[in-house]
Amino acid sequence: METIARTQTVIRFREDILNRAKYKAKQRNMSLNAFLEDVVAQAVKPEIPKLPKDFKIDPVIASFGSLIPAFTPEQLAADDRLAYIVGKGGE
Repeated sequence: METIARTQTVIRFREDILNRAKYKAKQRNMSLNAFLEDVVAQAVKPEIPKLPKDFKIDPVIASFGSLIPAFTPEQLAADDRLAYIVGKGGE
């Protein structure tokens, strides 16, 4: 299981918003921290969706992969589009 680094921070909320967040977290059987992290993650997720695994990229575009520098396996795993462009998608 991958360990995710987290940074402790202090955020100020209006009391009514915090109370509603606590209530929602409890409804979902989540900690307040996990609930807020999930809400923020959804709010800042990339606007371009990931490509489906069966997506076929144009061979001309795929040939540009040799012009792109090497990426780490972590970078390729995090971005399906990038993986397809450099010819590592669907493996």
